[in-house]
Formats: sequence, C-alpha cells, structure tokens
Amino acid sequence: MTLATACLVGLQAQPKTGSWGDQGNGTYINPVLNADYSDPDVCRAGDKYYMVCSEFHYMGMPVLESEDMVNWKIIAQIYSRLDFPDYDTVNSYSNGSWAPCIRYRDGKFRVYFCTPTEGLFMSTAEKAEGPWSPLVEVKHIEKWEDPCPMWDDDGWAYLVHSLHGAGPIIIHRMSEDGTKLLDDGLTVYTGPVAESPKMFKKDGYYYISIPEGGVPVGWQTILRSKNIYGPYEKKIVLEQGSASVNGPHQGALVETPEGDWWFYHFQSAGALGRVVHLQPVHWHDGWPVIGVDIDRNGIGEPVYVWAKPATGKTPPIHAPQSDDDFNASMPGLQWQFNHNPDDDAWSLSEKPGYLALKALRSESFLRAKNTLTQKTMGASGEATVALDVSKMAEGQRAGLCSFGSLYGLVGVYRTGGKNYLFFETNNDLFSQPGQSGVRINTFDTGKNHFEKQPVTVKVIYLKLKLDFVSGKNHFYYSTDNRHFIPFGKDFGAMFSFWKGTRTGLFSYNELKDDGVALFDRFSYDYDGPK
Repeated sequence: MTLATACLVGLQAQPKTGSWGDQGNGTYINPVLNADYSDPDVCRAGDKYYMVCSEFHYMGMPVLESEDMVNWKIIAQIYSRLDFPDYDTVNSYSNGSWAPCIRYRDGKFRVYFCTPTEGLFMSTAEKAEGPWSPLVEVKHIEKWEDPCPMWDDDGWAYLVHSLHGAGPIIIHRMSEDGTKLLDDGLTVYTGPVAESPKMFKKDGYYYISIPEGGVPVGWQTILRSKNIYGPYEKKIVLEQGSASVNGPHQGALVETPEGDWWFYHFQSAGALGRVVHLQPVHWHDGWPVIGVDIDRNGIGEPVYVWAKPATGKTPPIHAPQSDDDFNASMPGLQWQFNHNPDDDAWSLSEKPGYLALKALRSESFLRAKNTLTQKTMGASGEATVALDVSKMAEGQRAGLCSFGSLYGLVGVYRTGGKNYLFFETNNDLFSQPGQSGVRINTFDTGKNHFEKQPVTVKVIYLKLKLDFVSGKNHFYYSTDNRHFIPFGKDFGAMFSFWKGTRTGLFSYNELKDDGVALFDRFSYDYDGPK
C-alpha cells in the first residue's frame, strides 16, 4: 500500500475553503500558502501550474496544481519511499529530498532533487497526477544540492546545481532525456551563500536566479549571459527593504500564457516552517524586477497585497482534506510518515472506518517509527481525534502529537495491565521554545516532563490547540467528544530537522512490537495568518 489521494490547502478568511491568499475580490495576500511548503519550485504546463517542495525525511514529495496561481491542491506524490536503509528507520531526519525542481517539456514532466548523502535523482510523468516513474539515480554523489535542468533552443540539455553549504554554482552538460550527466561540470559563479539556482532562457540571454545571503536575511540575485558558461553579469532584484518578509528567498520565476511574469519564494516563519509568497514581476532593461521598488533603488521589495494574476480562471472550491474519517481506501495525502512506510504496520481494513497503527518497539517518541504527520497550517488551530484503546498492549503508547525536535504528546499509556492518560513534552530542553527558528536536532529525553492519570473508557477523544503567536500550545481530552478538559501544561514549538512543527498520530511500544492503536474521525480546523 502507498499513501494516495489529493488534499486542499487552507484559506485565510474562511478556513478550509480555498487558498490562504485568495481574497475573493480579485486580490490576494501573502503568503498564498501559509504552511511549510519549503524550497518551492513551480512550472506551467498549458494553462495550469504545478508546484513541488522539499520534504526531507517525510514520505513523500507532493505535487500541487493550480489554475490561478493562488489556489492550490495536492494531486500526486512523486515517490512514497527512498530505497536506502536509513530511511527505513528514523536515522534520516534532515536528509531525504532537498530543494527540488519541476519542468515540463515535450509532453512530459520531470522532477529533479538531491539528497545530502545518496545523490541526484529524477522522476518523470506524462501527467502531473501521475503515475510518476520510479526514481532514476542520475549521479551517485554526496553533498550536491538544488538541481535544475534546462533544454536549450538547439536541444542540448544542461543541469545547474550548487554544493552543500551553499555554492558555488556549477553547470553540466546532460543527455537529452535528462538521465545522465556528460561532464564534470564548470563553475560559473561563486557568491555569498549562493544556492538553489534556477536557469531559463529569454530574448537570447541565459538567466540564473539565485537566492543569496542565507534564508533569514538573504536576497534574490539574477545572473545573465549570452553564453551559458558565462561570464555572467549580476543584479540583485529582490530584497527585504522595508517589508516585513524576512529574507525573500529561493523560488521560481513563472511566465503566464499572456506573457505576465510572477515569482514564488518562501519566507522563514519560525515554528510554522517556510511559507510560500507570490510576487509580481516586471522586466526593465533585460532584468526582472520582483515585487515593488518602494525606495527607488532599483531593487524590488515583497508585496503583501496585490491583484490576482490575470489567468482568467476561477477554480472550483474543493472539499477540505485536512480532516480524515479513514473510510477511503487510502489515507489522505496530507499524511506523511517520518520514514519509509512499513506497510505491514498500518491498515484501514483491520477495523473499517479506523486507521490502525501497530506499535513498533522504540525507547522514545522521536526514535519511534509509524508516526503519521501532516503539515501545520496557519498561526493557530486545533486537531481532534478519537482513540480506541481496546487493542493496546503492555508498554504501548499512542495518541496525538505536536511533532518536531521540541514535541508534545497526549495519549494513552498501558502499563501494569492498566491504561493511563498521559502527557509528555521535552519543552524544558529548550531555553527559547516558542517561535524559535533555530534548527536543533536532538533526541535527548533526559528533561522530559511527564504526567499521567488513570483512564477506564474504551474510546477517548484527544485535542491539540496550537498557537504559534503566543508560543503556548495545549492538549485536552474528553470522554464524550463534547466537554474537553485541559491536560498537561503549555508547551512550545520550533523549526527543526529543516521542517516546521507538524501535528500527527503516533503508536509505539517501549517493550516489544505489540499492540494496535485505532484512530477515528481526525479533524483539523485551522485559520489563516495573524
């Protein structure tokens, strides 16, 4: 089994009925995707637009589709697993798929990405909704990152990429089918934290778009040359300036059929992760100007509100899929395991209408397999799930989680033949939890806070309320799904493992592989940016 089906990302003013950015009056606000779609890349095929993003150790990489560049839905998954031993366990946190690139040419989609330790990979599909081909290893290499292909007017293919640690920028000749590199590459640019190059050709110039300076404080640079190997001229085309959008960084320049240009980029948003913005683009003297040049220094700054792209499309309102009643043949694509799925350890048929997560042995939560997560969306919200404990085993822990280096758990712990409601967090490990944007990877459990109390019901309802503004998140429980009682203490959330905080379901056993947690009626209500 693999995870499959589509999900919709949320809305600012009316949760769960479109995209955050869509204002319904011919305008949009940023971010257009207020969730952790990090390192976004976008291409156009006909009159539709397609996005991919980095997912690191989460399985696997989604493909999003839009008709109007603002409203997006997930329609496919490039892969469901990475066939290397570390991804069968949780030893792969922060590795996996780094910044990808998607391109459409001659009736075929191609997606490229690098992993830090295994190499350069690509996959193809005739339709964006798939099926996508098994991953092709273009080159077995360590510490490459951020690849982007380009096919020239004469049919020659090239690939540009950077190296781990951000730079330099290197160009290779590539086979026409995009499956092999034909040389060792030539360095064409070295700059301050230069990474994630995107290459295209316009009016006889080769252009390379590069984020520089680092995610929190960086800017967007454009290189151009009449020769693909340079020398390249350089111009900064987007900076933070007076805007509140820190480090406008790493994305995609996209042209509409009408000849308008737009730029997608991400913003580092603390515990939420890296959210997606859309900027208008105009061309001046052969250079793109992104956003609006507010201070007239020749460099654009990000906009907050702007007229929607004139695509002539009004996309239909899709049913939200942050929720899941587990009645379909597969869980929704909003769900992602934190490792290669163990398809023998989960089921939707063991008890129809329930997700059955078998408990695999682990000494602690962050080391546990079979944790199923989805992206946090917006600055606040609440997730609720029903947990049937009738098949839980001695030593098993199962329930609802806030997932990251800094985590929180609420659920049921079976020990001594009895069930206990429990709360756990490692919040005290971090001196500044809340909205910290620091990437901290830790498995230390020495300072965990733990509470428990007896529970005798067969089904218990668990709720997580998230608030990234105050940095105070809290759990609740109920025996009737109406009256919820606070449990545990406030805990924070943070950016970690290169990803934002997630909500999810967990089931593991401290003693052995034993026990099943049965989850029913997962609901996630979220709002837009504050």
